[in-house]
Amino acid sequence: MANKIFTFFINSNLFIACCSVVMVYQTDTLIIHIPSNPNFLFFVFFATITSYSFHWYLTNESVIHSPRIDWGVKHRFLHLSFLLLGLIGVGIFAYYLLPYWHWLAASAVITFFYSAPKIPHPLFRSLRKIAVGKTLFLAMVWMFVTTILPMEIAELPWQHEYYFFIAHRFFLIYAICILFDYRDREDDKVAGIRSLISYLSEENISRVFYLMILLCFVASISLYYYGITILQILILLLPVGIVSFIFTHHKTRFTDLLYYFVLDGMMAFSSILMLIPGI
Repeated sequence: MANKIFTFFINSNLFIACCSVVMVYQTDTLIIHIPSNPNFLFFVFFATITSYSFHWYLTNESVIHSPRIDWGVKHRFLHLSFLLLGLIGVGIFAYYLLPYWHWLAASAVITFFYSAPKIPHPLFRSLRKIAVGKTLFLAMVWMFVTTILPMEIAELPWQHEYYFFIAHRFFLIYAICILFDYRDREDDKVAGIRSLISYLSEENISRVFYLMILLCFVASISLYYYGITILQILILLLPVGIVSFIFTHHKTRFTDLLYYFVLDGMMAFSSILMLIPGI
């Protein structure tokens, strides 16, 4: 029973939606120093449900066997139901965020471009030829929604630490996306999707990955000069170290648990740890 509940939590996209919410909460409390806007938190939750339900509804095959894809094919109606439920939630909470409609629209466009190549129409299939698109769109939308959007909604003057935190989050997520693209190389080749990773040799993939890790490290350390404590910086760097370890030692282990729980969870790991009182 516990295994079925865990599988449902991951495969229904509830887990990744919860990750997005705590990531926004971290931005608000650690960087902006304000209480989170409940309407925006609910908007992000339902927007993530909508985006990922749409993506998985369109995903029905893989060169590498994936129990999650098998689960998704078996539960397509559930993905469709969650997609519709997510759209309703987005509509309700977007109403309370109308003054920021242009920022919400920008995030929606970036999100759509990530899954659009899966739509069975020549216009959208042509997007598969954009080499950097797949990785860049996903990293950008996660960074944008969980950092820039809450910063703009706060309506406060931008501070220098905002830029370093944005960089920290973007480079960490991009490094995680490289691992996903590395796993998906054969699928992308069959589907005609051109990702940056499919063009690079193993050596150059490693160079790009460790460059992202280095930039993330530098951005994280730089936050020390803006009031972020050493403990908080170490917590920010913990998922960076774990992702580096996975890339070095386990990048050829293409298990669903590693990718959809551990790696997806690494985006929000520091956010979850910072929920502990006193950190």
